[in-house]
Amino acid sequence: MSAQLLDGRTLAKELRETLKMDYSAFKARASVAPTLAVLHIGDDDASAGYARALAKSCEGVGALFQSVELPSSVHQQEVEEVLEELNAAPEVHGIMVLEPLPDHIDHNRLIDLMHPVKDVDGVHPLNAGRLAANRPPFYVPATPAGGIRLLEHAGVEFKGKEAVVVGRSDIVGKPMALLLLHRHCTVTIAHSRTQDLPGVCRKADILCLAVGRPEMVKADWVKPGAIVVDFGTTYTDDGLKGDCDQAGVAEVAGMLTPVPGGTGPMTNVLLMENLLRAAERVVSG
Repeated sequence: MSAQLLDGRTLAKELRETLKMDYSAFKARASVAPTLAVLHIGDDDASAGYARALAKSCEGVGALFQSVELPSSVHQQEVEEVLEELNAAPEVHGIMVLEPLPDHIDHNRLIDLMHPVKDVDGVHPLNAGRLAANRPPFYVPATPAGGIRLLEHAGVEFKGKEAVVVGRSDIVGKPMALLLLHRHCTVTIAHSRTQDLPGVCRKADILCLAVGRPEMVKADWVKPGAIVVDFGTTYTDDGLKGDCDQAGVAEVAGMLTPVPGGTGPMTNVLLMENLLRAAERVVSG
């Protein structure tokens, strides 16, 4: 058996072309361009690189990008004041706070302060709670949203399937589990303290990996014919690696998102979808 590879690059390109037209129509209707403000504290290289990627994504669909950079020595109160200004600014439609943050900055406090309508990353408790209850409107974090979109595009039937999500982060594991549950899967969330993790994974018709440990999941962890969604992105001396042994798993699985080229290209496109929805909500009041 050789798995069908789910091509995130091609689908992301198609979605981006559609988004360009949607953004153009919004700007013509509202006389304003959707604008993403990114709060970047300190000089972390990875965070700065992600900010550049976000700027490129905005440019690609016709959105505006506003970088708000603060030194690592900034005080919590100063950051909160900047965030409140972004909340109140009518020309800003989406806000993101980039991690990692300096140790003395309370990330949860910033998330709680963010206006939930502008929370395009879907991390505010109101958005997380609405997602859990499946009560729109809410924003889904872009990475799991991209994974689900790939599966839907491939024609995956969710109802009644056994799904296992390995990883319990607030931005990937938990929301992915909820998205699968809302599509009538039977969902198990596994993690580092799960007993017999390989055995739990082998039960899955849909296996989603979001742990950040390169090539942790081997072929004998995977049920023959299973759908494997690999969210892992770890840079190693041998290049970018996912959470599963791609070569081995591809011989067992029925479908597999490759790394690179699977869920990764989808993430920022789905973020741009969230930004457009946020702009529509902000403009409509």
